[in-house]
Amino acid sequence: MQYSLKMPQGEFPLFADASAGSCVVILAHGAGSHAEHPTMLWLSKLLTEAGAQVVRFNFLYRALGKGMPDRIPLLIDTYRAVIEDVRLRFHPRRLLIGGHSMGGRVASMAESEQNTADGLILFGYPLHPPKQPEKLRDAHLGLITVPVLQVNGTRDEFCSKPLMDAVLERLDPSLWTMKWIEGADHSYSVQRSSGRTRTDVEAEISAALREWLQ
Repeated sequence: MQYSLKMPQGEFPLFADASAGSCVVILAHGAGSHAEHPTMLWLSKLLTEAGAQVVRFNFLYRALGKGMPDRIPLLIDTYRAVIEDVRLRFHPRRLLIGGHSMGGRVASMAESEQNTADGLILFGYPLHPPKQPEKLRDAHLGLITVPVLQVNGTRDEFCSKPLMDAVLERLDPSLWTMKWIEGADHSYSVQRSSGRTRTDVEAEISAALREWLQ
């Protein structure tokens, strides 16, 4: 199902396969991506196969055909508008929020400011810009009070494993579940020389999702 949601700044589309009373995951795209991007469709498929139902959406800048992301406050306001709409429209038994890269970061910032969901799923969390490890985006993570599943590749240029491991030491281990995908990059691609395949990666992420959702 596709429908539109309006804000004062503009109108943006939502893509939903959700139904009333289900466990719904709101999945937001990365800065250079969109709701119909192959990575988003792939992650949506994995979530669906793990037992959740998914709502995807385009942030306003993408819906308006712009390349530069909106400022963080507007990104957060847009995400909150989607959360409110999903709750009113589907009355989910459990509502989980998250996304890939920037989409997950925005969800985590929204959740750190106000508890609006039952859990958080972060695919490829962008701990820092590529080649700029000094610009950490971790200040708000300790304020999150719901269970979190984070899935990053060990070759993710947006998330140095040693730096993320140091951040994890400051987070509540009863809430935060970290899943590292060996040899995967920001979009979960692996090099042939690693001896691993996309199928291997998919199986690992699917198992992590199933275990965490249960």
